[in-house]
Amino acid sequence: MAPAKVSGFHRQGNDWFCNAGLPSDIAIIVDGINFHLHKFPLVSKCGKIASIFEELQSADDNSFTTKLEEFPGGPDIFLFAAKFCYGTRVEFTARNIMSVYCAADYLEMTDEYGEDNLLSKAESFFHKNVLRNWKDCILALQSSESCLPRAEKLHVVQKCLNAVAMMVCTDPSLFGWPMMMYGSLQSPGGSILWNGINTGARIRSAESDWWFEDISYFSVGLFERLIKTMEARGIRPEHLAGAIMYYARKYLPGLGRWHSTQSGKARTVASFSLTPATVDQKVLLESIERLLPKKKGKSFCRFLLGLLRVALILGVNQTCQDSLVRRIGMQLELASLDGLLIPSYSDSDTLYNTDCVERIIHHFVSSESGLTLFSPPSLDLETSPSSEPLRKVARLIDSYLAEVASDVNLKPGKIRSLAEVLPESSRPLHDGLYRALDIYFKAHPWLSDREKEELCNIIDYQKLSVDACAHASQNERLPLRVILQVLFFEQMHLRTALAGCLNVLEAESAPTGHGTATAEMAGHVTATSETAGQIVQRDGWVTVVRENRVLKVDMEKMRSRVGELEEEFSKIKQEMKRVTKSHSSLSSPRIVGRKFGCKLLPRSSDAQTDVVGSTGPTPRSSVEQACPSRHSKHRKSFSLF
Repeated sequence: MAPAKVSGFHRQGNDWFCNAGLPSDIAIIVDGINFHLHKFPLVSKCGKIASIFEELQSADDNSFTTKLEEFPGGPDIFLFAAKFCYGTRVEFTARNIMSVYCAADYLEMTDEYGEDNLLSKAESFFHKNVLRNWKDCILALQSSESCLPRAEKLHVVQKCLNAVAMMVCTDPSLFGWPMMMYGSLQSPGGSILWNGINTGARIRSAESDWWFEDISYFSVGLFERLIKTMEARGIRPEHLAGAIMYYARKYLPGLGRWHSTQSGKARTVASFSLTPATVDQKVLLESIERLLPKKKGKSFCRFLLGLLRVALILGVNQTCQDSLVRRIGMQLELASLDGLLIPSYSDSDTLYNTDCVERIIHHFVSSESGLTLFSPPSLDLETSPSSEPLRKVARLIDSYLAEVASDVNLKPGKIRSLAEVLPESSRPLHDGLYRALDIYFKAHPWLSDREKEELCNIIDYQKLSVDACAHASQNERLPLRVILQVLFFEQMHLRTALAGCLNVLEAESAPTGHGTATAEMAGHVTATSETAGQIVQRDGWVTVVRENRVLKVDMEKMRSRVGELEEEFSKIKQEMKRVTKSHSSLSSPRIVGRKFGCKLLPRSSDAQTDVVGSTGPTPRSSVEQACPSRHSKHRKSFSLF
């Protein structure tokens, strides 16, 4: 016989009463709230209360009181179950389904105690409505925190996690579902409508991070389980890393500035209000570190550095700190200078945590990176497969040393140890080290010459550029012995650069007619020219090379002009020989010269020949003497070039 329906329940303080018009014969206490009800409606639907009633049936009193310990959902859900037992209309929602499901199982409201009992109805609603809708899954998972142990026993939490992971993995376009995000095809409940029918599919944005905001309302434990479920489902590591980074930035203050992308408006699938979870920041950070994929990327490395900062502030366990340091060290070539400038949060006198950075460098040098890049490289837009990680890290550490060198409490030994962690081959130039030491000497004027010399031993003066040598040779902060060494190597630099310039000029100005050299000599000249060209370009001798090239062009022009003059004078000699044979000796050489466009300067001997012909040279001998003299003069000029 079904229980008669009642109009409702009313509350008086901590007591709930049924409006049945009959005196209560059973009292049930749930979390300090007393429910004054009737035996028959409850016993006919609830196996647990029927069992309790049978145990107390031997008592003479017609009424009894019982207390339900650890009731899932608390007094509100028990009131829901009581209303169902009395036949009052109840409404299943995504927010209460988990608690109702667990309460029905707790009270043993199975079909054995009535057809379509509360447990079967809750199970049907859960599978047909909740698991097919993104919004309902999110709400059900968040509301499961109050009854998590029994929900785990019923496997409803894992079913929701699997459904969420599946909806993230699945592309609705594969099933012909519309892809509109905010349009008329969206139902008021947040799901997608197809021909007016609720498909239960979650709304999908064109962005890959459309689901980050919704899952960020979960507790740490539930979020960790969801990420592991998604990883098992095969979701891409870059998407998992993005969701983890989003979650961490939401609950760990200070991580927002370590996110390189633009912080836009939070994306959520549907407009429903969720309460942010209450998290323990230390527990959260340790969980985040365990969840992060073993990948590498520029923005990912920046996030790790920010996470390490927060870990040092919160004082998480040493295992978590060491793991973060190791992760950063394995991708140090992708780090930035501002990320490495980690303040010292302990009782240390120094401004920056140089010990932590030194451990990061040690991990970079000692361990072989087994990390792979994210694919597609959405987090690695600035990484280059052809770059040299060791040299990039050397430049980064030199810049780091220059930044921390101004700290007056930084010891010389720490500067030296940071500089010597990397191998010698990592620095083709030592200008960065010199700059860092110069800043350090300026901030520590009380250092003795011996201490300065010990620090300067880390610099290889042969790897200083000409500009650095010129600056160091006039640097009053350096010890005298160091300046002398710099001057010595500066002279060597200048000689090498000048020799390189000369080799380049000789190789470029070699006559084309001498092209019978062997291939080995040609290769040697080419290699020498390339090496010299590199030295010239490195040391700032570009201007000298340009001037020498201009001088070479002028020399070529002068050579061609001298050649033209030689041809002209050879023609004149041949013509004058022919003329002297065909004409008489009285012919005037001036007339012959004017005929061929030559001007002969008057001499005293020429004037005497007009008066006395027998005294003085003949015209032929006079011309022959003038021509060879000018010819020999040009020959001498040509030999100089």
